[in-house]
Amino acid sequence: MSKAFTKETDTEQDDDAPEGAAALPVGAKNYVTPQGYRRMRDELTHLVKTERPEVVAVVSWAASNGDRSENGDYLYGKKRLREIDRRIRFLTKRTEIAEVVDPATQQGLESVFFGATVTYINGKGEELTVKIVGVDEVDPAKGHISWISPVARALLKAKEGDTVRLVTPAGPDELEVVEIRYVIE
Repeated sequence: MSKAFTKETDTEQDDDAPEGAAALPVGAKNYVTPQGYRRMRDELTHLVKTERPEVVAVVSWAASNGDRSENGDYLYGKKRLREIDRRIRFLTKRTEIAEVVDPATQQGLESVFFGATVTYINGKGEELTVKIVGVDEVDPAKGHISWISPVARALLKAKEGDTVRLVTPAGPDELEVVEIRYVIE
């Protein structure tokens, strides 16, 4: 059968990954902070023990009412159940391959490594602070960036006072490392 008629792609993709979820580079470990791992486990536990049973109960009740074709509770419940099951599969896979890295146990705290909170000055003179976290913990509003992001890659192994080069689509930029901290949350 021609590849044009199949859903397969040349790249390995996680069908259970939520839209917008960062893919791990091939062969890379799923590094995560203890707090991020705990959040994923808590969400997984909540979905399995609380939310899924509640939705199953609603779907079961709605199915017992008869005609399912126009039953909103049944149709919405089945859709929500598929979403929950997909998230459960995703979280299960990600927690199984997670490698928890505690910033408190890092060696060489004078350099930037996973879990570091780094303050730097970019080429425009703006002072920015970011925390390098796992791909499942990214939160731009809090300044949490993935360890595989270009900024984090540029900062890795740098020391206070170092200037590193960051290549961006707008051109190269220089980042001066001002402070490195390992904050334990």
